[in-house]
Amino acid sequence: MEVRNEPVLEFQERSKERAELEKALQDLKGKTEEIPCVIGDEYVWTKDIQYQMSPFNHSHKVAKFCYADKDLLNKAILASLAARREWDLKPVTDRAQIFFKAAEMISGPKRAEVLAKTMIGQGKTVIQAEIDAAAELIDFFRFNAKHAIDLQQQQPLDSDGSTNTMLYRGLEVGSLFSRVLQGPFCFDLHFYLIPLQGFVAAISPFNFTAIGGNLAGTPAMMGNVVLWKPSDTAMSASYAVYKILRESGLPSNIIQFVPANGPVFGDTITASEHLAGINFTGSVPTFKHLWKQVAQNLDNYKNFPRVAGECGGKNFHFVHRSADVHSVVMGTIRSAFEYGGQKCSACSRMYVPDSLWPCIKQELLAVHKQIIVGDPVENFGIFFSAVIDDKSFSRIKGWLDHAQTSPNLTVIAGGNCDDKKGYYVEPTIIETKDPQDKIMTEEIFGPVLTIYVYPENDYKKVLDLIDNTSPYALTGAVFAQDKAVLDEAAKTLRNAAGNYYVNDKSTGSIVAQQPFGGSRASGTNDKPGGPHYVLRWTSPQVVKETHVPLRDWKYNYMG
Repeated sequence: MEVRNEPVLEFQERSKERAELEKALQDLKGKTEEIPCVIGDEYVWTKDIQYQMSPFNHSHKVAKFCYADKDLLNKAILASLAARREWDLKPVTDRAQIFFKAAEMISGPKRAEVLAKTMIGQGKTVIQAEIDAAAELIDFFRFNAKHAIDLQQQQPLDSDGSTNTMLYRGLEVGSLFSRVLQGPFCFDLHFYLIPLQGFVAAISPFNFTAIGGNLAGTPAMMGNVVLWKPSDTAMSASYAVYKILRESGLPSNIIQFVPANGPVFGDTITASEHLAGINFTGSVPTFKHLWKQVAQNLDNYKNFPRVAGECGGKNFHFVHRSADVHSVVMGTIRSAFEYGGQKCSACSRMYVPDSLWPCIKQELLAVHKQIIVGDPVENFGIFFSAVIDDKSFSRIKGWLDHAQTSPNLTVIAGGNCDDKKGYYVEPTIIETKDPQDKIMTEEIFGPVLTIYVYPENDYKKVLDLIDNTSPYALTGAVFAQDKAVLDEAAKTLRNAAGNYYVNDKSTGSIVAQQPFGGSRASGTNDKPGGPHYVLRWTSPQVVKETHVPLRDWKYNYMG
């Protein structure tokens, strides 16, 4: 089976895709979508009403939704478990076809809707929405479906007289004895072995619509049932993806769509004896908390829950004196400021030799003056829009205040912010005298780039510095034309990034080309977008069938 990456459309003026997108955006203008919790085929509203606001116009309520409470979440778990056995026994080719169909729908008639909801709800520009909510999501569905089918062909060796088969089951949690009453008039108690199937909890972030579809979709594709907690600030686009999956043939109760308060959701899923796995993208503190809760409840589970997480990074660009200056500048501008730096892979720290700094600085500042920040719907010509919400705005403003007051830091471009209409932060470039300042070690998740200028002959020390400065190890880039330096950097930075780029920016991984993920504080490095990711959500079983009966218990050496 051949699967190709989805082409990225350009949305040039008077193109068909642009006209369709503009219509979809107009249809959503000023409107508030109502989004319930969905348990099976039941639409449920609770009293805990929430709203998703547009980041670039926070007077616009994009969506009205509600939080599932503990009881509703437990109801969703039980409804999922009832559907799991039949779903797991369904041939993987049948399950995969649902995702192939969903990919075709997003590629065709649903493309404009998903893009428009991503732009208005998450503040993405046309191209950033297209790369994410169309191309990457389509690729996730298609390639993971292909990998799931291909996995069935990976079988153990047979031997004379026997055949061996590997079955790729969904995750499960074992069995429990249960006492039930038998017959309408019989009150005797009997023990029955009732299989307790497991569920996977998918917790998705705001910054990529595609990640939500992948976190919930891939475990389901592999025979699991899923509780999907979408991000509050990506609710509209996430719900669109969920509805597309249902329209593509996903049965009820396989993925439950349950917006929820984070701590309530975490407490409920980890307290459930049916927990089989957690698929998470978000912050380090949240992931650590979930991991600790799983550990504390370990005696309640029948299996060890599968825990997978991606938690962000403090991504670097290292520049050697042999680097192509223009490539460095263009790559860094895109990596640091596209989508307002709200990518796990965004370049946040850069190391530049003193010999190149004057020309790199001049070119950075020249490009900086051309960057337009604004409303991505009214102006398709902007480079990035507002950051996602008030919490993000306040956090980034704190970093800008730090830069303005620290004696080690100098703001050389940007540094201003305004939240009157939207949560706008200028692209900001900072020079630091201290490579260990906290602005070089902690994740910011905003359009803030900090640069350390080093003596060019100290590049070996700087490579060690990069490796040891941050607890993260997600992405990084090395810019150099000197082959010996590239070889040395690759060895020193071998564990500093899960996605490592040579003469290219630290962002822009593509499904099936650069499977994504990092280790250390960046997560469990499960590489979604690659062929091994689907195996993460299976519990393989080996079946040996013997065709020649054993006739004697003695071995030949026994005479």
